[in-house]
Amino acid sequence: MAGHPKVVITDYDYGNLDIERAVLEAVGARVVGLQAKSEEELAAEAVDCDAVMNQYARIGAKTIERMQRCRVIARYGIGVDIVDVDAATAKGILVTNVRDYCTDEVADHAIGLWLALARKLFQYNAATHEGIWRWQTGQPIHRLKGRTMGIVSFGKIGQAIAERAKGFGVDILVYDPYIEEGVAEAKGARRVGKAEILQNSDFLMMQVPITPETRHFLGEAEFRQVKKGAIIVNTGRGPTIDNRALYRALTEGRVASAGLDDPEEEPAKLAKWKPSGNPLFSLPNVIVTPHAAYYSEESIRIARETAASEVVRVLTGGMPLNPVNAVELTRTPARR
Repeated sequence: MAGHPKVVITDYDYGNLDIERAVLEAVGARVVGLQAKSEEELAAEAVDCDAVMNQYARIGAKTIERMQRCRVIARYGIGVDIVDVDAATAKGILVTNVRDYCTDEVADHAIGLWLALARKLFQYNAATHEGIWRWQTGQPIHRLKGRTMGIVSFGKIGQAIAERAKGFGVDILVYDPYIEEGVAEAKGARRVGKAEILQNSDFLMMQVPITPETRHFLGEAEFRQVKKGAIIVNTGRGPTIDNRALYRALTEGRVASAGLDDPEEEPAKLAKWKPSGNPLFSLPNVIVTPHAAYYSEESIRIARETAASEVVRVLTGGMPLNPVNAVELTRTPARR
């Protein structure tokens, strides 16, 4: 590897870049850490970079077009919707992600939100802190056993949610048009269509990646189909639920409560954010966590080490372990 390749880290909220520097500087790379919230803030550093790593910052076609020698864009997480993969492919740039680093954490978080909502833990806690000692504060609460949980998207995390939920005696429905036949049944679940999972789920667990097809997967029309009194939990991407439609469903009593690991606006991707811009934050029957479902000290370390190691593999002439567009690159002539 000639010279000292330049690796730009667009943004990070880990406090420091010690882990990344240890991996990258071991092979002679020079690390440039930014806190970019817009593509304009990446413009100058993108031109001569050899690699980019990004957490929340978008890397779009405009930024990719400026790149003169970049070989790899490494996303810290699973989703790559904030990278224009088609533009990277056309430019001959590999895109990588980090897979399977937080399956247990997200599944645990989803179950935690579900139980907190189903057992009205936050209502009870608020009441007792105010000196109200009444079991009726949470009324009504229904037994979990024998009720129906619907899981939308049944990849590794969705399956991990199902494994945990089975211990509570719920029946499990699955909606995922992309899984192979028999996958749901092998996990003790039943695969159904979208309308059936909406109409029959007492608890609807969303673990959906964001694509043009899944944006507002739950919108006004869907909330008019959901089973009355359903609990909604979303540990997938925020924009898969139309938050204003959810607000209406909650205030009109069609949905009982909701637990969201990320609201639709995805605050971490915004330069300025206030909860007053989203009406869901005004409701007592909504729990919102700051896109923290993936987090444990262990998962953070794995994500950081893996993303940096992918960059090292590419810069030293190897192939990444988690390529997103490797197949497409073999079919598309690169342009510089």
